Amino acid sequence: MNRYLSFLSIGALALPALACLAFTVPVHCAAADLMLFDFEGGFDFSKVPTSDVKVSQAKTEGGSALRVDSGHGVDWPGITLVAPGGTWDLSKCDYIALDVRNVGTKDVQVNCRVDNAGADGVNNCNTGNIALKPGESGVLQVTFSRKPQGIPGIKLFGMRGYPTQQADTTHTIDPAKVTQLVVFVGKPTADHSYEIDNVRAGGTYTPPPPDTVTAETFFPFIDTFGQYVHREWPGKTHSVAEMTQRVTEEAKDLADHPRPATWDKWGGYAKGPTLKATGFFRTEKYDGKWWLVDPDGKLFWAHGMDCVRSGDYTPTDDRKTWFQDFGGDKPEFQEFWGVQGHVVNGYYAGKQPKVFNFTNANLKRKYGDSWRDLSAQQAHRRLASWGMNTIANWSDQNVYLMHQTPYTVAAGTGGKNIAGSTGYWGQFRDVFDPSFKEATQKRMAQEVGKSAGDPWCLGYFVDNELSWGDDTSLALAALQSPADQAAKRVFLEDLKAKYGTIDKLNAIWGTTCASWEALLESRAAPDKQKAGEDLRAFYSKLAETYFKTVRDCVKEVAPDNLYLGCRFAWTNNAAAQAAAKYCDVVSYNLYRRSVADLDFAGLGDVPRIIGEFHFGALDRGMFHTGLVKVKDQAERADVYRSYLRGALLNPTFVGTGWFKYQDEPTTGRGLDGENYQIGFVDCCDTPYPETIAASREVGADMYEVRLGLVK
Repeated sequence: MNRYLSFLSIGALALPALACLAFTVPVHCAAADLMLFDFEGGFDFSKVPTSDVKVSQAKTEGGSALRVDSGHGVDWPGITLVAPGGTWDLSKCDYIALDVRNVGTKDVQVNCRVDNAGADGVNNCNTGNIALKPGESGVLQVTFSRKPQGIPGIKLFGMRGYPTQQADTTHTIDPAKVTQLVVFVGKPTADHSYEIDNVRAGGTYTPPPPDTVTAETFFPFIDTFGQYVHREWPGKTHSVAEMTQRVTEEAKDLADHPRPATWDKWGGYAKGPTLKATGFFRTEKYDGKWWLVDPDGKLFWAHGMDCVRSGDYTPTDDRKTWFQDFGGDKPEFQEFWGVQGHVVNGYYAGKQPKVFNFTNANLKRKYGDSWRDLSAQQAHRRLASWGMNTIANWSDQNVYLMHQTPYTVAAGTGGKNIAGSTGYWGQFRDVFDPSFKEATQKRMAQEVGKSAGDPWCLGYFVDNELSWGDDTSLALAALQSPADQAAKRVFLEDLKAKYGTIDKLNAIWGTTCASWEALLESRAAPDKQKAGEDLRAFYSKLAETYFKTVRDCVKEVAPDNLYLGCRFAWTNNAAAQAAAKYCDVVSYNLYRRSVADLDFAGLGDVPRIIGEFHFGALDRGMFHTGLVKVKDQAERADVYRSYLRGALLNPTFVGTGWFKYQDEPTTGRGLDGENYQIGFVDCCDTPYPETIAASREVGADMYEVRLGLVK
């Protein structure tokens, strides 16, 4: 996962501090939406603080809206709408929403940032966005991620979410102290025009259950099973006896809910048409919608689950007082210790902490010494009963190679990086360096005799959530790299072929390079506006080289299996068009509440798959909702149904993968501190019945919905 829509939205924004003007009267939220700005009644458009934009009044059917004509001379052109008297108290609300309409001629992503004092794009703010085609309208919603309230004097660390107040302000706000809203476009390469209207606060905030504890009695706060000590909730495990009893109870539940009777052995639509059977999964557009086709020629839509595997490890260093009756101290659980070799960020960054796996210890408690085999078999039984037909990305080969459920494989590339590139997960590979192809071939060779040529294998996701940036970023990164960077040398050869002399390039770029060799040695970035045509051309060449090379490496080893792309989280049209040219299926990780209306016009008429999505709540003892927050388990189930229904009705999607099978550790996974309530089962392997009921409903009639046979 960079499952990080939050980072897609928030990134490293450093919007300018703009002057404060008051436009409305102070407000307090009620259950109904509360209007902050409707741009009626003599609103003074001339006094809106701006950065590289022009604002004006736009006439609408209902009155007027605020029109923004946005330039591209700064990184974050936008406007600021300031709270009267300094702050709004929106503590009883759940979100900010505004109506947005793209009145320009280009696609645009409009962002809205909700600020507390000291907001800098990462700290003390929440951000949301909406992507719109020309003429398209929609609602941009920013759901509040709140600063945790609780017991002072308790210092915790190494987690994304906390049960008590922390000093860390990353990606959180106090809705009682909202100072302003900033509406902007991020790092545009062209002008944009859009209208906003009906800026409002809405929803009703339901706080998590209170902790019945004082600072003196808080520690230990994690029980022997890895659960939070100081709250109760439905499904919480209190003993090993409860665990083993649930094995019997779940066996009956699974027997009472068999896989849909309309499926063939692969999970395809047995009652539907029979298309060409190739013995492997393939794609075909049928009746105006893209589909997968199973090895027997039946229509197949991938209703999948990510991370069907053993649980994540959580750090234990510097946490001696945190754990009650700690399983890591018991001889029967010594196999569940490890060391986290790489930490992306947070308290343990730069360290290699000892880590312990509570989930695997619980599986051993529940299923005994044969827990690995028994839990793997249980996963297949569960997915079938839950109306799912695909083991999706990041899953354990020992599970998917049991050949009971179709699956996808996670692979990666390697080799030298572009030194001038940046990214949340790391730098971008230099696709022109021979090491890139060599490393990718080496990784794919590992699939010989396993997934390669296996009819149960849909195909391969290669890489994940790469930092594609805008359509000039990787070209600029190449120029900012050392002279021995292969990508830089290829770029310069292209420039030499186009311009012939350095003087001609200087005239267009506004540079003063003395020679081509001087440009090679320079690590300065040119003006992206003046050099834009050449930067975009090389970016497209790099993107196409990436996808073509990976495709060729996949097909060398597995010509009959699908190449499923790189799971875009951040992308742009140039990268998406390159993917459409070379991937069998283009993949996106889409953390949002709906995908029903996503439109990929101009990006190729190709099949697409959703690699990751999820929703989470705070009503079952966890400290963080994940990337898309819902109020409780009932709403999580409702939004799951809605999201899947939207994906089924969208003609381009051929499947989805929920991230993930199990909740993350309560005290944060070792990689990056994520501790999200995003599983279909909790850390004690107890299923969440509400979400499972929703998944069963989706699976029962998903083919009929996709074909338009039911509404």
